[in-house]
Formats: sequence, C-alpha cells, structure tokens
Amino acid sequence: MTDISSRKADHIELALQSEHQSQQGAGFDHVRFEPNPLPQMALDDIDLSSDFLGSKISSPFLIGAMTGGCENGELINRHLAQAAQACNIPMALGSQRAAIELGLPQKLRSWAPQAILLGNIGATQLQTQGMDLAQRAIDSIEANALVIHLNPLQELIQPNGDRDWRLVLEAIQNCASTLSVPVIVKEVGAGIGPASAKRLVDAGVQWIEVAGRGGTNWASIELARNNSTRECEIAAPFLDWGMDTAELLPAVHAACPQLMLIGAGGLRHGLDIARCIRLGAHITALAQPFLKPALESTDAVIDKIAILQEQLRWSMFLTGSQNLIQLKVAPLQTE
Repeated sequence: MTDISSRKADHIELALQSEHQSQQGAGFDHVRFEPNPLPQMALDDIDLSSDFLGSKISSPFLIGAMTGGCENGELINRHLAQAAQACNIPMALGSQRAAIELGLPQKLRSWAPQAILLGNIGATQLQTQGMDLAQRAIDSIEANALVIHLNPLQELIQPNGDRDWRLVLEAIQNCASTLSVPVIVKEVGAGIGPASAKRLVDAGVQWIEVAGRGGTNWASIELARNNSTRECEIAAPFLDWGMDTAELLPAVHAACPQLMLIGAGGLRHGLDIARCIRLGAHITALAQPFLKPALESTDAVIDKIAILQEQLRWSMFLTGSQNLIQLKVAPLQTE
C-alpha cells in the first residue's frame, strides 16, 4: 500500500471513531424553531425538492466528500454513487488526488450515469499542478462541478502536509473563470467566514460550502496519525479551531446575500438540515452519517437517505412549512 493509500485508509478508520467527532456540536442545539401546533396541511403535502446546478433534486442535501484512493474507498464510493442516483441527490467525491496520482480508475460515472457528481481536489494541489489537474479531476468522472477544498490546519498537522499557501486564491480564481463547470469552494471543518467568503466572491466563486466546526475533526484525525511529540504539542491548542456552522451560515449569508451556500459541518439528522436551510443555506451536505452505511451496502445508504428525508419532512410539518421557501422564513424561538 502506498503512503497516500495508507493515509486514506487511516482516515476512514479514524473518522468512524467517536473521539474524532466534535464533542461540542455545531451550534445547532441553540437554533430552535417556534413550534407550530396548527400545520394546516397533510404530511404528504410537503415538498422537499430543491434545485442544484440547474437540475431538480429530490431533497436539499448532498452526500458530502468522504474518501478515495484506497481499497475501502472504492467500495464506499460505489455504494454512495448508486444510492445517490437511486434517490436523485448529488454526491461529492473525496479528494481525487490519490486516484489521479496512482492512476486508479474512477468508476463513479459507470455506477451513477445520471447522478450529479462533484469532483474534488485540494487548493494547494491546484496551486502547484494547475488547470491540468483540475481538468483531469473533472474528466475522470464527467463531473457536474468541481469542489476545491481548503484545509490549512489539517495540512499543518499532517506529516509532510502542504505549508505553502501562496497564490491559492489566484489559482481558484483561474479555475472559476476558465473551467466549463461550476466551482464550489469548501472548508473541511473550521469554516469559511464572511471575510474569506467576500474574497472568494470577488474571485468569481458563486458556491461555497461553509463546513464549519462541529462534525468530524480532521485536526484530531491527523494528530492521531502524527508520531512527532513536538508537532503534537504545537498542534494541541488548535484542536477546536474554527467557527460553528450555525453561527457561520447567517453571518456569511448576510455578508454575501448573492452567494449560493451549502450548509455543512456537524449535520447529523434531518432537523439539522432544516436548521441550515432556515439559517441561509441553499442546500446542505452530510458525510459522516453516511460512512458506516456506505461500508455496508447501497441499500443501507438508501435507507439512511430515506430517514433523513423523513426527519426533514417532520421538521417542515412541525413548523408549518409546505416547501423550502416557507421553511426559510419559519419563525425561530427567541432567547
């Protein structure tokens, strides 16, 4: 197994462990809807459908980026892709760097010929390897969009991680103006705040996945893989670095109202999806809740999707929201 494949396999194993999940949550527990005991509708009246990249999808969430480049990664991605197609929800790949560098086949499009698939490369890889890498990531899966992930803290803790982040914004701007598919910029668990969102908007980015603090802690995962006592001591104060998703969404939405936001980071159920939509997200993304089902089967992933949809439907019913437009203005409890 190569170093990259070994790292990806470690990521899967560690992401399943509770100690690498945020213990403080993403701030969603403080976002409480005003209960509506008079829904004035039938549960079956509720419409969960949304639009994404010019296509109608069944529900306002996508399968978030997880993994790739190792043996289990292919199994996980096959189950996720087949479920995404069956349920008409988008799927984002994990970083494609390993698969591209190792020359591994990326079979997503054969598993899900009609699904909305999002490619994924790291910002520093884009910075050093340029548009060729971006285009290869897109072409390899016939991607509908390209996700560029920002993970400076993870790279600092990761052994031999990328420490040179010069010209990253310029590389993103080049992609946004040149590629034939939309560019989505995401964080991996520390969040994208209003100041950074404005810079990305100025660079031509129209979609941002905030991916705030509260879910899988990639700093903690990389720390568990780092055998340097000195580096672990340096990293220790930064394990809770970032902003909670629930505080990021309204702040970024207020600062950049034209920006299309994907709410991510610490979502664990359909009520969290509803909260994100209410706080300004256009759609949402979940990854960790799908990881265990994805190791099992396509049907297990489909069942998880159905549970999330029903939880979202209940959330909308209990707030008197027949569709997502109404959910966006559902009353919240005041402190």
